[in-house]
Amino acid sequence: MIIGKEDIKKHIPHREPFLFVDSVVSRGAGALEASLFLSPGLPFFKGHFPGRAIMPGVLIVEALAQASGLLLSLDAVEKGREPCGAKIFYLASNSVKFTHTARPGDTLLLRSRLVKSFGTLTQFSVEAVCGNSVAASGNLVLAEAE
Repeated sequence: MIIGKEDIKKHIPHREPFLFVDSVVSRGAGALEASLFLSPGLPFFKGHFPGRAIMPGVLIVEALAQASGLLLSLDAVEKGREPCGAKIFYLASNSVKFTHTARPGDTLLLRSRLVKSFGTLTQFSVEAVCGNSVAASGNLVLAEAE
């Protein structure tokens, strides 16, 4: 683990129960891999397909957006600027496909790669992996408030 939950909270404004990144497990130039353990006690599992619970797709996308915002903030700090995560907002998704379920007890690997920046907008290629299967993949756009 490179960064744990307490350090993540310095970079993005989300808090429990809506913080969906537990740790950063690897980071390279314009890329990040984070993890999220899907504790069976997470509140959404209680009502999302009771008896055969799965993580809602919209929350998988939210986790990927948080990982992408974390990447932006870590990059800003690396360049000598202040963390910018509190000023980053999820703006859009494109071609997001869901191909595998994420269940209680699984660990999601959240992969984010910066594709391009244009003004205050940044596009990412993202992928959520559960075990050996891709649960979701696509593109996200985040916006930085001026």
